[in-house]
Amino acid sequence: MSGKTEASAELKAVLAALRAEHAAVYGYGVVGGKVRAGRRAEAQAAYDAHRARRDALARAVRDLDGKPEPAAAAYALPFPVTDSDAAVRLAVELEERVAGVYSDVVRAAGGERRRDAAEALREAAVRAARWRGGSVAFPGLAERATPAGPPSTPRT
Repeated sequence: MSGKTEASAELKAVLAALRAEHAAVYGYGVVGGKVRAGRRAEAQAAYDAHRARRDALARAVRDLDGKPEPAAAAYALPFPVTDSDAAVRLAVELEERVAGVYSDVVRAAGGERRRDAAEALREAAVRAARWRGGSVAFPGLAERATPAGPPSTPRT
């Protein structure tokens, strides 16, 4: 693979991660509004972490000679979020999606950007496990995320 092709693959992966972080920031606004009071601090911490990652990714896109995409005005949610249980499921979904795109950045990048993406993947997996009340064997790999036993119920 040529250097230019590698750079474009890296930029494409970083742009996808930026889009996922934009969606996560939006989604955590919904989570924070619906999750029970005892978990709001957790939602706020996740919101802040995703904002910081989003800002870092925007800088990374510029470093790769790309143009950061702005956030959309709104994002379609994967299901209605009408109560705390649904907010917890949304938080798990957001973290799993973010972990997936960061696994793509890990594959496409090298050096410090790869280390940062691996750290972001780990953070998303930990947050998903906390929201879910358990972990998955291969965070960031959707085809491996299906549990062998009965499905777990997210902790609310």
